[in-house]
Amino acid sequence: MPFNKLLKSYKDEIIQKTQELIQIKSVESSAKPNMPFGEGVDKALQYTLNLCEELGFETQNFDGYAGHADLGNSDDIVGVLVHLDVVPEGDEKMWKYPPYSATIENNRIYGRGAIDDKGPTIAAIYAMKALKESEVKLNKKIRIIFGTDEESGWECMNYYLKEVKPPQVAFTPDANYPVIYGEKGILTLDLEKKFVQMEKSHICIEYIKGGELSNMVPNYCEALLVLNEDIEKLYGNFQTLIKKLGYNIKLELNNNKLLIKSFGIFAHALEPQKGINAISQLMILLSNFTFSETINDFFSFYTNKIGMQVDGENLGCKMEDKESGKLTLNVGVINLIRDKVTLTFNIRYPITKTDKEVVKKINETIKNEDITLEVKKIYYPLYIPKDSKLVKTLSSVYKNLTNDNTEPLTFAGGTYARALSNAVAFGAVFPNEEIMAHQVNEYINIDSLLKNAQIIATAMYELSNN
Repeated sequence: MPFNKLLKSYKDEIIQKTQELIQIKSVESSAKPNMPFGEGVDKALQYTLNLCEELGFETQNFDGYAGHADLGNSDDIVGVLVHLDVVPEGDEKMWKYPPYSATIENNRIYGRGAIDDKGPTIAAIYAMKALKESEVKLNKKIRIIFGTDEESGWECMNYYLKEVKPPQVAFTPDANYPVIYGEKGILTLDLEKKFVQMEKSHICIEYIKGGELSNMVPNYCEALLVLNEDIEKLYGNFQTLIKKLGYNIKLELNNNKLLIKSFGIFAHALEPQKGINAISQLMILLSNFTFSETINDFFSFYTNKIGMQVDGENLGCKMEDKESGKLTLNVGVINLIRDKVTLTFNIRYPITKTDKEVVKKINETIKNEDITLEVKKIYYPLYIPKDSKLVKTLSSVYKNLTNDNTEPLTFAGGTYARALSNAVAFGAVFPNEEIMAHQVNEYINIDSLLKNAQIIATAMYELSNN
């Protein structure tokens, strides 16, 4: 195809624009006028739409919630959905390079959002440029849709789809290759317990806080304790137990106040087994000490029913199916202040199961624990038949350009494909590549970035003429 030759000539520009977009810290922050998700996210949206205008595409900004860029005039639309927001970078000291530096080393561009989803976004934009410049015939309009709240709540897509007729067919380069025809259901829920702290307890808790988003394995959690008696003895007991447990936990004693810092390892909640949960480490440590009765009950519950498990077995919700595998569970956030503790979970459940089944099983486990459960968000499973025209077309594109005959897959991630009736995830991570989304030292391989542009361009062309 002539557009593939053009794409090769764009290499330096694709790399440069990917770096520039990564260098915008587009983590959601406080809303401002016409900036519903804060200045950083809006800056990324403005940058992207300006780039698309410079390349000759028609663009539209939907009040800062989303935007799109169009090629062609047909009423029939092929959509490519990408997102410009990123998860927080966490502890910068753990990064090899500053997370928004977009440093290049060993043919990789490092930075938060490199693979999720800024590299694929630039690849899609230049794929569309190649189609435009090559003047190939397109029977349908190509539209890239830029979301801005994918990592936090999808308000962007909800707003956008109220304003615009959705594309008839679409894909999102925000997962893995080959085609992802099924996505697990995603359930975000809070468990809450109220308690009282006894003034005469040896140890009182001022607060426990950890985690930033439910869809990230938290790499940090801290607790501030007040030691009312036997300060040196208790401090020594904490040191001894930390050594025994083998956890990365640090202590800072200031008079009678003990700050406990638990360090874990980031991972995406779709694969929590690849991380180390800093919240769970801290809960297990604290469960070995004596607080007020209701707090002790909470620590005991956490240790016995959750602990370091990621499959929900002790919480009663372990399940799996042949199509999509096992349920996964991640405790993403904890907030304990005064008389209440809230845990926020991210659960990925099999595509043949339901959110009601999961919630029922957890409620059966907690019914005698004085713990309440509140469902915060549900993303229902996605399933597009493997023999559908969309899946078959994208599979053919991938196989022809890679000589890889891997069959379409299901996975535990959650993509914008769920927002539409005929959409799937397609790319951007190739088989045998590391999954670096939400990880420290996130990167995209430059060769993979350019290959993505080629695959996306071909997919756009084939879907528009199919």
